[in-house]
Amino acid sequence: MLFILLTLTLIIWMTATIDAAIGFRKLGSLEKARGTETGPLLSVIVAARNEADRIKQSIQSQLGQTYKEVEWILVNDRSEDATGRMMEELKESDSRVSVVHIDRLPDGWLGKNHALHLGSQHASGKLLLFTDADVIYSEEAFARAVGYFMEHSLDHMTAAPDLSAKSFWLKAFVAFFLFGFSYYKRPWLANNPRSKTGIGIGAFNMITSAAYAKIGKHEPIKMRPDDDLQLGSMVKEAGLSQRIVTALTLIEVEWYPSLREALAGLEKNTFAGLHYQISMVLFSIIGVFVSQVLPFFSLFSNNSLIALISA
Repeated sequence: MLFILLTLTLIIWMTATIDAAIGFRKLGSLEKARGTETGPLLSVIVAARNEADRIKQSIQSQLGQTYKEVEWILVNDRSEDATGRMMEELKESDSRVSVVHIDRLPDGWLGKNHALHLGSQHASGKLLLFTDADVIYSEEAFARAVGYFMEHSLDHMTAAPDLSAKSFWLKAFVAFFLFGFSYYKRPWLANNPRSKTGIGIGAFNMITSAAYAKIGKHEPIKMRPDDDLQLGSMVKEAGLSQRIVTALTLIEVEWYPSLREALAGLEKNTFAGLHYQISMVLFSIIGVFVSQVLPFFSLFSNNSLIALISA
């Protein structure tokens, strides 16, 4: 029985590796995109709650973009630290920045979803960019993103950033998460118009204002903790054009500062990502044990064939 289980695991590993290797080659790269300095107005919407340690550096990395047709809507979502004050300082330093303060969360909404939804109501651009308050951009990021977006006549584009991590265990966890995410979601399928798979990444979700209105804005996903992913899924369900690209040298985010915070953050998102199905949770737990834990024990089996497969 153990031999059969490990053999199936090995086959799945090999299949997933080949599938991912082929799939990732199909992803476009913003680093190779032709940038543009002019084009439609881009409204960058940033929702932040208690992000005083990060938001200033993030926004300052955006204000120096080579793409000039940009406005920023910074949404202070009931922050209890200096986030709101820092937003006001950024507004005073650059006329392209506007600030929205939220004092009360309406019933039936999650905070971030409501903040992004409210921010979009203050946007004037034909293009909207939903991004997080801790994302760092290189100066050509917007230019290359808009250039790629317009060249391919897209309705929605999401970009995979460089996920930086400081400690060894946090780096290991990030690698494990990316493996699991790629295995479960197969994000490259979003680039196939015939596929029903949609994708969205919170660090960078660019969408036309027309497409955003067509999918109902954030209203249909107002209680989804995985709003970024669901936004991309709604785009695909509406039959709109979508791409996922990489931007590993143009966009950087420290996903979580510590392993404890990473585990706490995923705790609220993982169940949603598994569609709130207990069966999927059990399947995932068993799958992780069989593929990630069991081989380390069976490696020391007296059966040489089992030990070989485990290796």
